[in-house]
Amino acid sequence: MATSAKVMLKRRGGRVRSKLAKVNNGRPRLSVFRSSKNISVQLIDDRAGVTIASASSLETELKGKIGKGSDVDTATAIGKLVAERAIKAGVSEVVFDRGGYIYHGRVKAVAEAAREAGLKF
Repeated sequence: MATSAKVMLKRRGGRVRSKLAKVNNGRPRLSVFRSSKNISVQLIDDRAGVTIASASSLETELKGKIGKGSDVDTATAIGKLVAERAIKAGVSEVVFDRGGYIYHGRVKAVAEAAREAGLKF
C-alpha cells in the first residue's frame, strides 16, 4: 500500500507533537509550517488552545522588506519577528515543533533566529 507524501508528513508531524507533549512542562509550542513558496510560525498554548504570537512571510508589512518566502533569509527574518512578538507577550521559554519537516534549511534558520532573538528552547 503506497502512502502519499502528505500522509507521511502528517504522520511524522503527529509523532513529533506527541513527543513534545510529554516534555513541554507547560511551555508553549513554537510550530513551523513550510510550503514551497512561504513560511509561517505560530506560538501556541496547547492548554488554553490559543495562539499567542505568529509571523508569516505573507504579512503585508513584511512583503516589501523581505524577498520571496521560500529562502533562508526570509525564514531568519520570520524567526526573529516571532521571537520579538513572543517576548512582548511575556513568553521566553518554548518547545520547538518542527512539524514533520527535517531540521534543516528554512526550519533550522527559523529556530536559530528565534534563539538569537531571545527565546529559549
